[in-house]
Amino acid sequence: MPSKNKVVEIIYTLATIAVVFVVPHLGLLPMFTYVIPVLLFIWFFLKRARENFASIGFSAKRFEWSAVYKGSLAGILLFCFLQWVFFPLLSKIVPLEAANLQDFNAVRHHTGMYIFVLCMGWIVGGIYEEIVFHGFIFSRLEKILPRQYATVIAIIFTALLFAVYHYQLGISGMINALLAGLGYQLIMLRYKRNGWYSFFAHGIFDTIGITCIYLGYW
Repeated sequence: MPSKNKVVEIIYTLATIAVVFVVPHLGLLPMFTYVIPVLLFIWFFLKRARENFASIGFSAKRFEWSAVYKGSLAGILLFCFLQWVFFPLLSKIVPLEAANLQDFNAVRHHTGMYIFVLCMGWIVGGIYEEIVFHGFIFSRLEKILPRQYATVIAIIFTALLFAVYHYQLGISGMINALLAGLGYQLIMLRYKRNGWYSFFAHGIFDTIGITCIYLGYW
């Protein structure tokens, strides 16, 4: 039976995960400004645990030039696999509606909005979501789960949370986020938990998607 301290740690960790997961969807702050308080909240949690962002894979000192091209290549391959292999095959088995992209209507054929959303894609998708999900949430789950299965279970639950986080995109969008999230996490783990690799993979993945919307392909 877990000790009282362990139970308290688990509850505290799950409550913290719930906060960083829910806050962006509450609409309490304009646009993407929720990024700042959530990252500060994570920083405080890590500091209390005598950790920092480097301990969850995000540090300027760990930057490697190979992360640029290897991460970017992984993002391109992941995007191509999902859009031209996985979903075409899945649609033959299960009828699926296209992802709900109404939130991106303003991007179509509007260069200024395209550039703005593209920048936000790198900041919110590439940096923020990678720190929150594949760095923080993943590592916290890994710490409170049974050691023998901690990493595998943490990968699965993090991917599920990442999918639900994108519920506004509809079922197809959540499936896409689930598999993309798994890809980002595995890329990060493959390169010794270096968040720069998943950052570039995520950023390039989003860049291709946003560009397709801008050009009117979706």
